[in-house]
Amino acid sequence: MELGNEYSIFNKEGFQVVGLKWTGTFAEAAAGEIRKVHNEMHQRLGEIEHVLDPDKLLGLSYQNIPGGFTHYAAVLVDRAEEIPEGMEAVTVPASAYARYEHAKEQDISESYSRIYAWIEGQGYKPNVGEYTHLEEYPMQQDPFTPDPQFVIMIPIEK
Repeated sequence: MELGNEYSIFNKEGFQVVGLKWTGTFAEAAAGEIRKVHNEMHQRLGEIEHVLDPDKLLGLSYQNIPGGFTHYAAVLVDRAEEIPEGMEAVTVPASAYARYEHAKEQDISESYSRIYAWIEGQGYKPNVGEYTHLEEYPMQQDPFTPDPQFVIMIPIEK
């Protein structure tokens, strides 16, 4: 998956994921704690039933605690029946999203600044609520790479 900094807006139906939950501070996330959870998801992928796209690792972020957030490293499932120990199922409602392709060797904070500025320039704003963004990583990518490539998706409204 070669990414090239393209922006777009699209509608996404509601979906369900199963994965590992991480809650911590922004400093802990910056220190690489989320990468450990992504690595564990790589190792435990085979435990999850009804996976729709095993080639994509999803990261869902919720700003739901002071000074930090909750992140789910997960995979898309068609249904969540038997959840593996230590994992959770999360249902995300339908939404419009702004999408931006973060390429290798780009600064991640700059990519987020770009998409938020682009959203505003298009006459939208991020959805109000705890669910702030969705990231999509190629599953074969090393979670510890210093230069990840991924797609950023921000739920938006007019």
